[in-house]
Amino acid sequence: MKIRFIINPVSGTGKQKGIEKYIAKHINNYEVMYTKNAGDASKISEDAVRKKIDAVIAVGGDGTVNECLKPLINTDTAIGVIPCGSGNGFAYHIGMKRTTKEAIKQIKKTQITYIDSCSVNGTPFVNISGIGFDAHIAKLFSKSTKRGYLNYIRLILKEINYKPEEYNISYNNINRKVTAYMISFANASQYGNDAIIAPKANIQDGLLDFVVVKKFPKWKIPFFLLQIANGKVHLSKHIEIIRCKNMKINTKKTLLHLDGEPYNVNSPIEVSLLEKSLKILKPYE
Repeated sequence: MKIRFIINPVSGTGKQKGIEKYIAKHINNYEVMYTKNAGDASKISEDAVRKKIDAVIAVGGDGTVNECLKPLINTDTAIGVIPCGSGNGFAYHIGMKRTTKEAIKQIKKTQITYIDSCSVNGTPFVNISGIGFDAHIAKLFSKSTKRGYLNYIRLILKEINYKPEEYNISYNNINRKVTAYMISFANASQYGNDAIIAPKANIQDGLLDFVVVKKFPKWKIPFFLLQIANGKVHLSKHIEIIRCKNMKINTKKTLLHLDGEPYNVNSPIEVSLLEKSLKILKPYE
């Protein structure tokens, strides 16, 4: 199997430094390419499809994975991931190890399987996207010079006065109005660092988990964050999880995040799932 590693040298906290020596030690048929600018990973992935390379390995975080996967949907080129970002939600969801060295060893023992991919107004994502508070934090985080989990938590606590918004949602021939701090579109289960927003999400079940975080008293925020950390947020009475394949959202908000990266979109927002549309390298369980 021919593998192309796409390395984002500025992703996350720098775990990718010196990675080539581990790749050379454990992988035989491979090549390494580095990104320099935004959009490079997509171009390199697209070239891999043209050259019929068997797999692209995104070395970075969820944003790098998102860039790499866009040209890979409904192709014969699989995607894998070495978690080197700030959150690494998708990598951890599929069972990748936390250290770079151990994750590279896993690549030799992965299985190729098909998973669902998703899109917002035609733009793909694979892990978690959303509108509202998490998109607001994603935008602030993207502008911050400090990376890592602790800085993410610091931003959340700093922005606790964020006000809920009204959203008109349509799904399964149902039309509703909800007031929510955010609506997460979860294909997988976590943002990263084991912050689990959709504990029941499954990347192979043909459904998205839309997590509606309703208005609740601010003094409950620490308990809400604890539930996310413990993977029990679905038990909160302030959470509604709607499981469906498509949802249309009408809102005045234009800021989303796609796999953790801020993204502006026009309303209505159409979130869709495409079953078994992406090949991935997944560790054996």
